[in-house]
Parts: sequence; C-alpha cells; structure tokens
Amino acid sequence: QHRSTMSHRKFEAPRCGNLGFLPKKRTKRHAGRIRSFPKDDAAGSPHLTAFRGYKAGMTHVVRGVDRPGALMHKREVVDAVTVIETPPMVVVGVVGYVETPSGLRSLTTVFAEHLSDEFRRRVYKNWYRSKKKAYTKYAQKYQKDGGAEINAELDRIKKFCSVVRVIAHTQVKKLNLRLKKAHIMEIQINGGDAAAKVDFAKGLFEKEVNVDTVFTKDEQIDVIGVTKGHGYEGVTTRWGVTRLPRKTHRGLRKVACIGSWHPARVSTTVPRAGQNGYFHRTEMNKKVYRIGKKGDESSCSTDADLTKKGVTPMGGFVRYGEVNEDWVMVKGAVVGVKKRPLVLRKSLMKHSKRKHLETIDLKFIDTSSKLGHGRFQTAEEKSKFLGPLASKQN
Repeated sequence: QHRSTMSHRKFEAPRCGNLGFLPKKRTKRHAGRIRSFPKDDAAGSPHLTAFRGYKAGMTHVVRGVDRPGALMHKREVVDAVTVIETPPMVVVGVVGYVETPSGLRSLTTVFAEHLSDEFRRRVYKNWYRSKKKAYTKYAQKYQKDGGAEINAELDRIKKFCSVVRVIAHTQVKKLNLRLKKAHIMEIQINGGDAAAKVDFAKGLFEKEVNVDTVFTKDEQIDVIGVTKGHGYEGVTTRWGVTRLPRKTHRGLRKVACIGSWHPARVSTTVPRAGQNGYFHRTEMNKKVYRIGKKGDESSCSTDADLTKKGVTPMGGFVRYGEVNEDWVMVKGAVVGVKKRPLVLRKSLMKHSKRKHLETIDLKFIDTSSKLGHGRFQTAEEKSKFLGPLASKQN
C-alpha cells in the first residue's frame, strides 16, 4: 500500500522569482560597477584585476573535452561563445584608500600629466561650448619644483594606504560606436606592498594596457554589466507565475489572489507587474577560450579551416560590425545587448574543479554569416566554391 510522505507547500509549489534581486528597477550604473575586487595577496607581484570591453556578438565553437574519467573525455562538444572587443585601456591616475571601521576612505588621487580629450570629454556636460580647460592647471604641478607636489602625494599613498587602484579609461575612438566620451573606471592593483603598487601604477601612467596582460587563456573570469531592457511587463514574464485556466474572467496572465484581507495591504513578496530588465548583474566563472590580437588575420584559424580567417564573421557581427581591436572569447552568453560596455574581472575564488582547470583545445570556430544560414566561413572560401561569377565578369 502507498504510504503518503509529509510535505509542505514550499516544496510542492515553491514561490516564483527570487526576492534577493529586489527592487527590480532600472540601474543607475549604466556601464557596470565592480562592487568587490579579488582578495589581495602581498606575496605576488603587482598586477591589475579588471578590464573593460564591449560586447560584439556570439558564435559557436567545437572543442575536444579533456577530462579523464568523465563520460565525455576525448569527445567533441559544441559550445556557444561570446566575443568581447577589448581595445587597450589607458591609465591616467592612481587613487589610494585607507581602511576605516566604516569601510574604505579615499586618501588622495594623483592624475597623469597629459590626459586625452576622450577622458576630458567625460568631465563635461557640453564639450563643444566649454573652454576645455579641465586639468590644465593640474598639469602645471608637474613643472613646478620638478613635480615635488605630485611626488609628495604619491609618498602619502605609499605611507598610509592599504588599497591602491588605478584610474583607467577605454579608447572608444578605436571602435565604431559613435561615442566620443571614454568610459572611466578604477582598477585595483593586487600583489606587493603599497610602495610597489604605487610604483607599478606610476609606471603605467599615460601608457596603453592590453587585455592579455590582465587575463590569460583558460582563466575563469567574472562579467559585470547591465542586462537587456524589456520595459514594463506583467507578472507571468517578470516573475514566472503560472497562468490561470483558459476560461478565467478578465485575463489569465495574472496573480489570482494578491493577499488576505488583513493585513490590509499588499505584501512586498507578492509578484506584481513592473520594470523587467536593464538590471545590474554580475555573472561569475566564465571561461576564457581565446584571446585575439589586433591585426592577426588568422586569429580564428584551426586545422579544420581551408583558409586563414579572423574573428569577424561574414557580413560582420549583427548590430555591431567588424572586430578590429583585441578581443576575448568567453564561454556562453553574457549580459546586455550588442555594443554594451562590460567589466571583466578576475575571479574572486580559488578554483579546484576539473572543469574550471581544464585546458581548452578549440577544433573549429564558426565565422559563417550570422544574418542567415551561412554556408561559407570566409569570402575566399565562397569564391573558390562558386567559381567565376557571371556578374563579376567584364
């Protein structure tokens, strides 16, 4: 005879939607914000812990699985991957923080002598009507007394600060994004003591930092950004509640009961319609499959390819275009629409799982057209297959 086991409604019909993400409202951090950096280890050498890129689009790859003992070992799998364009960033300043009982407090900030217009545009609301004088008086400190005031501030950071971060900006003029204002962010320096951190930061002033100096292939990284916005949506889409029966009066994509008579107000835990998407999110542990360099025409070539090819698919990435700068290929999808600025951060945790430590061997990277059902990987391959076209003859 069947013996009924005791249960509870929270197991039979668990609530819909996570309350940990409340309030579901549009973010104020449009370019992504790092809320916490990886834990510092003074034993290592100074290094940067984050970088910024722009989402270009997705494709798929074929790779061999190298996981001894697993069912899929030595088999081939197809993975979806995202390409993020990461032009070199420029370091323009350093800021030092002291630890207080109520958290970090910035002690002082030192900027570089020469700052680009991309960076200074971000300071102004209206660039073309301004006098464009930002940081001109600050730059004179480098000439006065051989930069004594600047060196004094750097010494203060070395003496008092435990956390040192560089101020860096992207070079949006290298991308075809119709943007002129750079995206600015603080990037923490981990490794070494405070003096070593400051010297490392000072050595990077006004210099370009490439993405391959921050991340390596097969590394796990975190992606921080803003999700795709969907506007005002109902409870079924926004919270995943069950639809009511077909014959329901006045609609069925609703919550039937929004609470008891008393307490005489609607609880915050009841699903309601409202804003969906354009939320700030951090996605952890995305594996770096490949890092490509600017100008490398065979950056996506593998043994399976007939011709050498770059990362840009035929016809360009849809709603993005061509990738002409450095790029990073990560496993799976990332938040946001095309062209969205994303923050790539070193992982917060020490990895021990085999799938996290696995070395990736790409057998094939798809670069066929993403506008339709692409047959060819490159234009050269297409012309070889089709032969001389009548339309191209004189």
